[in-house]
Amino acid sequence: MQLFYLNNLESNFLELPKEESNHCIKVLRMGIGDELHLTDGNGLLCKAKIITPDNKRCTVEITERNYNYQKRNHYLHIAVAPTKNIARLEWFLEKATEIGIDEITPIICEHSERTSINMERLDKIIVSAMKQSLKAYKPRLNEPIRILDFLKQPFEGKKYVAYCEGDDRVHLKNIYTPTTPALVLIGPEGDFSKQEVAEFIANNYVPITLGDCRLRTETAALAACFFINFMNE
Repeated sequence: MQLFYLNNLESNFLELPKEESNHCIKVLRMGIGDELHLTDGNGLLCKAKIITPDNKRCTVEITERNYNYQKRNHYLHIAVAPTKNIARLEWFLEKATEIGIDEITPIICEHSERTSINMERLDKIIVSAMKQSLKAYKPRLNEPIRILDFLKQPFEGKKYVAYCEGDDRVHLKNIYTPTTPALVLIGPEGDFSKQEVAEFIANNYVPITLGDCRLRTETAALAACFFINFMNE
């Protein structure tokens, strides 16, 4: 199955964007009548056939619509501090999209070593991973936000925070209830500050651990993503 992304699939006759047209016609060498699939990233998966095989303005006709394709039984939001080496954050976004995630928020913390990111590049990585893993839901990527401002935002579900030290932490797999919406905070390489941890507790975040080993930021974020998805299978 070849999957392409368009953010609007309302019409039965559509023109693929230039980049998608080029990939379809020049790279995959598809032609008139060949079948492909489209998604809007909101759960709609469409079957379509090529009408005009132009590598800049390929037109297709939708022949079948499948709503809420592979809709998941839970909601996962991971708020993670951008890594100093941006490639590590990009790796997390790619793998989390493949495994399954609904929302990602880059958070700026007291010990953060990176405070700015290229949102357009990160969004392209998410789209590519969505298409590669044949998913019809595109994870929402939010603009970076300072952690204390993020804590003011409402979330209807269970809220967890992973950090390196503390006797009050419980392993995520022993405290999470399947199908429950979950928000997990993952800190920077230097971990959260004591003041930040105190703010998390005051805002009803449950302290958790992801195992006995000390994990890199991106590894911890992916581990949380894996545990939540595994427990919801």
